[in-house]
Amino acid sequence: MTYRVLLADHLLAASAAAGPVLGIDTGTPVARIGVVGGGRVLAALSRPARSHGADLPDLIDAAMTEAGLRMAELGAIAVGIGPGSFTGLRVGLSYAKGLIIASGLKLAGIPSLDAMALCGASLPEACAGTTVCPLLDARRGEVYASLYRVGADALERLSGDLVVPLEDFAKQTTGEVVFVGEQKAEQACAAVQAGGGRRAVRAGNAELQLVGAYVAALGAARIARGESDRPESLEPRYVRPSGAAINSTTVDRKEGGENGTSRGRANPAVCRS
Repeated sequence: MTYRVLLADHLLAASAAAGPVLGIDTGTPVARIGVVGGGRVLAALSRPARSHGADLPDLIDAAMTEAGLRMAELGAIAVGIGPGSFTGLRVGLSYAKGLIIASGLKLAGIPSLDAMALCGASLPEACAGTTVCPLLDARRGEVYASLYRVGADALERLSGDLVVPLEDFAKQTTGEVVFVGEQKAEQACAAVQAGGGRRAVRAGNAELQLVGAYVAALGAARIARGESDRPESLEPRYVRPSGAAINSTTVDRKEGGENGTSRGRANPAVCRS
């Protein structure tokens, strides 16, 4: 899965025609909100949230106040669609859809790892050819991750969204690398540095402050290209099934055999033609 993600200056220039756009990302315990407009970042907030559902309205109000805008002046809303916390993604997406339905604004779903990768690309160490790897804790000893390579004006996405063991992923990266994230990214840096022979740095909290703004800018660029998403069809990118789904599958198999046929699932042996 390869495509290009414009670097910050080029992205903001490409987003200017969309008008002001609000960006929301709630895929981690930290809510990240941003507003872009006129080719500039107008607001960027990043705060730990006790409850995304309870805290999100006040955080959005604060971002809009910082940007000096009213909701009626927005051109669109962009939202991070994951991967990340299942509950957090659902809350953020549901809230964005509610705003869209109430206002009639356009909606743009944005891969959360793309916005994180742009934070890593902002570091001085991220010169052309450097690998950028955003990482999020996926629990069970694994991380959500993706691979990007820095180019002259854009990041080239080299992989889809992955869910992999942290140590395996860190050791498989090559060349100079920028890991983006919090504790897991710090651990990945340590794993690479322990091997010796190449440099690894981390983009941490200071850079991640801009995730919400980059979600907004990526959404604005899509809107400027005439692209948008229908609220009824936009879904989170979970990458793997939730714990509840896994547990449900386990119960089904125990009750109904390998294919869970006792709870209404079709038996593949019967369905084949």
